[in-house]
Amino acid sequence: MTLGPPHSSHGFDRRGFLGLSGAALICGIGGHQVAVKTAADVAKVDALARRVPKPKAVRDPVDGLSFQTPQPQPGGQKREYWIQARPAKWDVAPTRRDEWMNHRVAGRTTFRALVYQRYTAGFADPIGPAGMPGPTFEGEVGDTIVVHFRNGDDKFDQAHTVHPHGVRYNPEYDGAYLGQFTRAGGFVAPGEEFTYTWECTPDSVGVWPYHDHGPNHVINSFRGLFGLVIVRPKGARKPDVEQALVMHSFPPQITGIERLIECFNGRSFAGNTPTVRAKVGQDVALYVYGGDAAFHTFHVHGHRWKDASGASVDCPTVGPDESIIARWTEDNPGRWLYHCHVAPHMTMGMAGWYIVEP
Repeated sequence: MTLGPPHSSHGFDRRGFLGLSGAALICGIGGHQVAVKTAADVAKVDALARRVPKPKAVRDPVDGLSFQTPQPQPGGQKREYWIQARPAKWDVAPTRRDEWMNHRVAGRTTFRALVYQRYTAGFADPIGPAGMPGPTFEGEVGDTIVVHFRNGDDKFDQAHTVHPHGVRYNPEYDGAYLGQFTRAGGFVAPGEEFTYTWECTPDSVGVWPYHDHGPNHVINSFRGLFGLVIVRPKGARKPDVEQALVMHSFPPQITGIERLIECFNGRSFAGNTPTVRAKVGQDVALYVYGGDAAFHTFHVHGHRWKDASGASVDCPTVGPDESIIARWTEDNPGRWLYHCHVAPHMTMGMAGWYIVEP
């Protein structure tokens, strides 16, 4: 399933939709296929998602296999997180201004989102305000990342999961809805809990996304159910400055707002998106991934860095669920802009400030 902007505030025809998004939006769920063009269509998909039954059948011997919970390697740690999927009133532009172009952000800027909220052990208390992306899971090679997940969705009332990229896991901890072949972690109903365990192996080093992969995973990921996993080499020194930056959009079908909202971390326009601050001499790392169905390019004015091949870059492409690490030792003080260099994304809010003190 893919999501794209409508042709106009009055709807669109097939030709207009294909021209904008590259593919028709067809959502298959609960034995139905729905063409999602409007907020009413999203509501229809939500209703179907609420009626998806918890899978019980095992259709093939491989689906009956049992798996042991992995443990940390010698010298590794068990790194635990408690998170809950919950609805939240979300404001994409709290300041109501674009500081870069110095203009007011007109129209409605709030909608009902879904977020992963971090809690203290045992889901005792929330840690900080609800955010987007969700909490970052961190580990080193040899560790396990243990995610205690609770589905607190009392608004959309659907099954949700936590599905990771990059780390090693067995089918029990995949966190993916697979229809009649779904295991327990792939369908966590409202009010239920499940604990995932993932391994940080040498080939897991890097930055990776995680996201909902339940029955209605695409729409609910677009609502905000996503986050990052960072795996470091054993004993590696953390950068002085770290910032997760997710490049994504909120389509009108999701928000009910009659425009496509382009974002970093759920916020739109400089002054609302994260302002990253550093000092000359510091080791800076920006963890960037594409959180929607579009291709983006990530550019930071006044800076270059090495990509995975060792080539110097300043505007790499970031596709859906692709990630990059932009890392350098800071030597260029001043106020700098970071943004997507796809022009419509940039001008519609996918931009922010990077401020370097001497």
